[in-house]
Amino acid sequence: MTRPIRLLGVAFWAMAWLPGAAGGQEVPAGAGGGQDHGAPATPRIRDNLLVLEEAYNQEPGVVQHILVLGVDPRSRGWSLSFTDEWPVPTDRNQVSITLNFSRDPGADGVALSEVLVNWRHQAVGMGGVGPVALAPRLSLVIPTGSLARGTSRGVFGVQGNLPLSIEAGRWVVVHLNGGLTVTPGAAAGGSRRTLWEPSAGVALVGQPLPWFNLLLEGLFESQEEADQGRWRRVQRVTVAPGVRFAIDHGPSGLQVVPGLAASLDFQVRRDFRAGRDLAVGVIAYLSFEHPAFEVD
Repeated sequence: MTRPIRLLGVAFWAMAWLPGAAGGQEVPAGAGGGQDHGAPATPRIRDNLLVLEEAYNQEPGVVQHILVLGVDPRSRGWSLSFTDEWPVPTDRNQVSITLNFSRDPGADGVALSEVLVNWRHQAVGMGGVGPVALAPRLSLVIPTGSLARGTSRGVFGVQGNLPLSIEAGRWVVVHLNGGLTVTPGAAAGGSRRTLWEPSAGVALVGQPLPWFNLLLEGLFESQEEADQGRWRRVQRVTVAPGVRFAIDHGPSGLQVVPGLAASLDFQVRRDFRAGRDLAVGVIAYLSFEHPAFEVD
């Protein structure tokens, strides 16, 4: 468990102490970003949620590399995801790939989970203009993990998500997510069935400073888990209060956004009452965003 924590910690503090921490260049100058609706004149951080998905595609020619580490101190288990996002070639469309790794306390070594290849369309809010943004995503779920270790379903799946971002005033942004993962022919024991796994979430972002934000994210997931040769539905809620800030690096255009949140995860019974099995963890976030190519 200590190796990924040390690596992320070294990267986090090294970038945090580099000079030029002005922050907040997520919105291109002149793009608006809702500035005509009472937003501050200084650009703000926009696309760096820790748990949910915002509705802002990458700016033309600008790519982003994202690391998210989740740690359960009690069990010493952890999960690590890496996402690479690229505009195609403008912010109208975006492609990305997500690699997921994990280590369970009772397992040996690190396991590669399922890989997602993602496409997202900026349906509303092109160029960061206006207070509302909508960017539907469609993903191919590739079964690269291990069926025996529970890190894969063993078959290809499809995932969709509908993120909606709304600037609800000068200092507050609301993000809403609704998603569904469909896995045809998932095997458990000797039987196969199609799994339908919905999710929904909401995030509130407070922006007291353009380069420093307060986060409160909530996610509901209804998942199927293999249990003694058959599928069992498990419903979970995750609540994550946290912070994020931006570090800008002058003429290079590089922006680094570290973030940190507590993770409160508990199961929900079928009557939608909270269970007693509460897991408290930590989520560490680190992204690097920089120009990669020119767009005419």
